[in-house]
Amino acid sequence: MNKLELRQTILTLLQHKLAIAVSSAQRAMESATDEETVPEHKYDTLALEASYLAHGQAMRVQECEEEIRQMKELVLPDTPEKVVLGSLVTLLDLDEQPRLFFLAPCSGGLKVECGEESLMLVTFDSPLGKAMRSKQVGDEVEYSVGSFTHCYDIESIH
Repeated sequence: MNKLELRQTILTLLQHKLAIAVSSAQRAMESATDEETVPEHKYDTLALEASYLAHGQAMRVQECEEEIRQMKELVLPDTPEKVVLGSLVTLLDLDEQPRLFFLAPCSGGLKVECGEESLMLVTFDSPLGKAMRSKQVGDEVEYSVGSFTHCYDIESIH
């Protein structure tokens, strides 16, 4: 899998997420400033609630823009010997089934379809990301979520 194409696919998904956030922020701002939300008495909090929503949506837009910036600035390693940011890692589960992960600076949990492959973005803040950090091909990756322990072997790092 070409990591430049993968990054472009991820950026397309993040830009779509940004477009939705911008649209939601605009609608929330229109609602907050609409004549219908003007308080009729001191206990009428519709305008206040609408302004809180508009503020939250504006923060969401900023977060989306930051994710896009981080992904654009991500340095993609050519042939990493260990798991680092920008690595494309294939893990084998106990049934020898391969699972593909991309170590990203943000957007952990995002599922991406690139060509015929499906993968998930993982950050080093996640339990799986922490367990994979600096591991090499052949190393075992083990982490727990709640009472369940996951165990994988690293098959490849690109």
